[in-house]
Amino acid sequence: MSIIESPSTNLFSKIRKVHFSHCDPAGIVFFPRYLVLLNDLIEDWFNEALHVDYTELITVRKIGLPTVRLECDFLSPGAFGTTIEWQLSVERIGNSSIALVVHGLADGVRRFKLRTVLVTTGGHQGGSIPLPADLREALLRFRGEQESSGD
Repeated sequence: MSIIESPSTNLFSKIRKVHFSHCDPAGIVFFPRYLVLLNDLIEDWFNEALHVDYTELITVRKIGLPTVRLECDFLSPGAFGTTIEWQLSVERIGNSSIALVVHGLADGVRRFKLRTVLVTTGGHQGGSIPLPADLREALLRFRGEQESSGD
């Protein structure tokens, strides 16, 4: 399998309103809540854009997708009542990993940039496994690419 490293221009976009439950007493998004919302976004992306059933992947196929790297830049505070557009793109497709970049935009201002790397794992052994063929194909379709047969 080849490793695809060029950034994707295809975006999965989702609008989310900041609820009171996301905020600290000052009405600003409590930063760990962004990470919960990130995971929600990834689940939605699998189901809606990749057409890979996230629940089935985890519970039936027993393929895990733990986060092995996470980088967060909080550029401007998010406040209670703000509507944030979450924009997800695929930065890299590896043999057993997916690197994603997510931007959060509200009122024309970039609020945050998140980078995460997910790794496919199988069963209870805890080690990485190659991306399943259907997932790799879905990722390439999302990026508008085809698998090269040279590698």
